[in-house]
Amino acid sequence: MTPNPERARAIAWLLTGLALPLILHLRLLPALLAGLLVYELVHLLAPMLGGRLSDSRARLVAVALLSVLVIAAITLLTMFALAFLKSDTGSLPELAYKMAGIIERARATLPEWLVASLPNGADAMRDAVLHWLREHSADLQLAGQGMLRGTAHVLLGMIIGAMVALREACPDKPHRPLAAALLERARRVGDAFRRVVFAQVRISAINTCLTALYLALALPLMGIHLPLTKTLVAITFIAGLLPVVGNLISNTVIVVVSLSHSPELGLASLAFLVIIHKLEYFLNAHIIGNRIAARAWELLLAMLLLEAAFGIPGLIAAPIYYAYLKDELASAGWV
Repeated sequence: MTPNPERARAIAWLLTGLALPLILHLRLLPALLAGLLVYELVHLLAPMLGGRLSDSRARLVAVALLSVLVIAAITLLTMFALAFLKSDTGSLPELAYKMAGIIERARATLPEWLVASLPNGADAMRDAVLHWLREHSADLQLAGQGMLRGTAHVLLGMIIGAMVALREACPDKPHRPLAAALLERARRVGDAFRRVVFAQVRISAINTCLTALYLALALPLMGIHLPLTKTLVAITFIAGLLPVVGNLISNTVIVVVSLSHSPELGLASLAFLVIIHKLEYFLNAHIIGNRIAARAWELLLAMLLLEAAFGIPGLIAAPIYYAYLKDELASAGWV
């Protein structure tokens, strides 16, 4: 009985339509993104390795280079984290004293009802932190286990992405209709990921420029000079490569540094960054929408629906999922 390619394509669509929401439900989005990143990087690096290498060897060298870079990055991050925790800056007593100093300077301007609830001095601050750690030790243990599990998922996703890229370079035999249809769906998902990621770099650059104007131009013109301005700008760009979540990370760091100057500046920075945060939704919709040939309202609707269904992971995945859906519908001539 001759396999029917159309039926195989329909089954592949069904399996992909089930797999993509299931990935969000099972919290496997980091593994998917890591695998797609490695897969696309191998395709990007392999042609740069010169024409003297065969396609399979070029991809093997690209995977080896990526593996070395990932291992080196993880090792350096671990060393920096351990060094920071052992230093005076990262120690709990030193952190408590610094926070106590910020609170003491803010007491003169904060409302009385809020001042009454704040710890009185560095010793009280340290005791409050230790008490909170004892009360939430079980929650922290679960959070640590979740981080380890997430890290394992990311590493496994990267390994799978590398294996798929290598497998494409040296296929041993032609694929049957269902396998070929599933590989085509995977290729389209990877293409959607690449377009969204390149668009996210532009969004992060725009957010970084706006933040730099605020930190390095607007505040100095008002006579306010925050410490670590260059570091804050760099954090904004790097963290901004993560949709939505990265913006929250950079915003938190900037607000904390602003509070070290005064509560008023902390509130002003928070208000400015909330505006930027809301602007990012429209930047996502406009810039990514141009990349995937979708109108802004389409992408905003997809982000709203997936965020309501799956939370922040759904919000992050929405541009990729919708880009894939739009590509499938367009290739079938339906839109």
